[in-house]
Amino acid sequence: MRNIFSSHHSNSNTSSPSPSVSSHASPTNHQTFSQSLMDENIEIAEAIIKKWNTEGSTYTTVSYLFTGDRKEAKDYLKSIKDLQKAMHFLVTEQHTTSEKLINAQILMQMAMKRLEKEFYQMLSTNRAQLDPESISGRSSHASDLSRTSTSDFEDEIPSEDEIQSASDSISEVEQASTVAMSDLRSIAECMISAGYGRECVKIYNIIRKSIVDEGLYKLGIERLTSNQILKLDWDVLDFKIKNWVGAVKIAVKTLFHGERILVDYVFCNSDSIRESCFTEITKEGANYLFSFPEFVGKGKKSPEKMFRILDLYDAISELWPEIESIFSFESTSSIRKQAVSSLIRLGDAVRSMLTDFEAAIQKDSSKSAVPGGGVHPLTRYVMNYICFLSEYTGILSDITADWPLPEQTSLPDFYFEGSDTDDFSTSNIIALRFAWLVLVLLCKLDGKTELLKDVSLSYLFLANNLQYVLSKVRSSNLKFVLGGYWISKQELKLKQYCSNYERMGWSKVLSSLPDESTAILSQEEAKQCFQKFNSAFETAYRTQSSWVVSDGKLRDEIKVSICKKLVPVYQEFYDKYRVTVKNERNFESLVRFTPDDLGNYLSDLFYGNGISGSSSSRGSQSR
Repeated sequence: MRNIFSSHHSNSNTSSPSPSVSSHASPTNHQTFSQSLMDENIEIAEAIIKKWNTEGSTYTTVSYLFTGDRKEAKDYLKSIKDLQKAMHFLVTEQHTTSEKLINAQILMQMAMKRLEKEFYQMLSTNRAQLDPESISGRSSHASDLSRTSTSDFEDEIPSEDEIQSASDSISEVEQASTVAMSDLRSIAECMISAGYGRECVKIYNIIRKSIVDEGLYKLGIERLTSNQILKLDWDVLDFKIKNWVGAVKIAVKTLFHGERILVDYVFCNSDSIRESCFTEITKEGANYLFSFPEFVGKGKKSPEKMFRILDLYDAISELWPEIESIFSFESTSSIRKQAVSSLIRLGDAVRSMLTDFEAAIQKDSSKSAVPGGGVHPLTRYVMNYICFLSEYTGILSDITADWPLPEQTSLPDFYFEGSDTDDFSTSNIIALRFAWLVLVLLCKLDGKTELLKDVSLSYLFLANNLQYVLSKVRSSNLKFVLGGYWISKQELKLKQYCSNYERMGWSKVLSSLPDESTAILSQEEAKQCFQKFNSAFETAYRTQSSWVVSDGKLRDEIKVSICKKLVPVYQEFYDKYRVTVKNERNFESLVRFTPDDLGNYLSDLFYGNGISGSSSSRGSQSR
């Protein structure tokens, strides 16, 4: 090894160098100066490092450097940096076996033990300031202290003045969080630079993983296996699903997001360490979190589970941008894949349940006729179900995007002549889905009219149920999904059902009265007309008195329409021939109804009350 001291010694035997040769002595002088500077660095480092030796005095054993004087902490890190320079100089100058290098190595080990202790203490006692919620919710003002440059690690420690300046613009929690993060980064960079990265990472991983695991536990995330989930009663599983949907948003946006921010900050100068730490801390918990929906999707399918499955799908798909960003490392790709796997499984479950739901409508085997032609229970169930489904149109559009519509051969061909599904383009796949389900329901209801013995009641039954369908559509998101044109088509169909009911239910009553072209009736003919009308009207009223129109608006519209067709014709006949039969002995029983009576009788219809006794009371009124 080159001996800088021997060169200096040989020069002492010569005369004082002249200015002209002084340049030849500068390398030796420079080496001597550098060596002196390195010796001084070691001495300064030795003083402060031994002062804070973990095996030193009681004070330094129980006290912590970074919780006290900020300048002391900054000087400590600077001394380590200078000690590294000195060690590098000694190695470069081939003093690998010198006592100075050995002493420097001992001092470095001593310093690293202190930093390990400081790092552990800082992570442990600053849990409140370093909890993911505080970190993920830090305001932009926190960047005042969060310098992300690659400057020397001792410069990362914010001074008292910097802290005071920043405290004017950030909250107390943010301030404490920022200071703790800066200290952690300074220590981490110092330890990694000194070759003690493994020890630093080990401490970091142990403490931060415990925080992640504790956070998931507090959120109610249990580590259940697929078999355990499949064996749960639905009530229990339903509760766990609702809890998971709320918990996953907090876990991703706060817990994992906060950990990603912290690890990116503390280990900002090492991509490999950032990735390995974050993976070690979050991988196990995140995989358990995102496997839960997949396990649920494997379970038994039933219509009542549809909405919880959609909630799970919605939660993951909504969080997907954050999931993709937070778990962007190659080593966390399994977490992203697990989230995607859960989406695929849930999508399969939804498609399966939609198929089963449609099949259940078509296979409904109830044989009991609805009293009075009212709204069928199947209509209520299906429409309420579809209305709830319409709240998930965005998700369903995604799930059914590449799923072909059912084969129309499952229903009679005549149902598809001008089918409602023809009103939608193939690009509006979700509208087609809902229109199809409504069509399946309406077709099933049409088949149930066979249970009704009266044709006019069949039309009233169809009108009641279509009106219910329309009311549910208008009052839900289906209004926007199916659109105004679809609604207007159904309204025309409803009017046709009502018209057919009136024609079939009241045609005999109207035909019992003479039309305008009929010649003037004799007394006997007028008498027979009154008798026919009485019989036809009483029969129609008696038959329909137990019929129902549930919707008040539709009820009034039907009654007004019947009145407009019947009362004016009867009024004309009544006014014209009442005098003709007035002298008949049984006049009271012959002319039983006045035109006003008809309106009163019709006003009683469609409440499902049966004959109310008003026939006798109104029939006895003075004429």
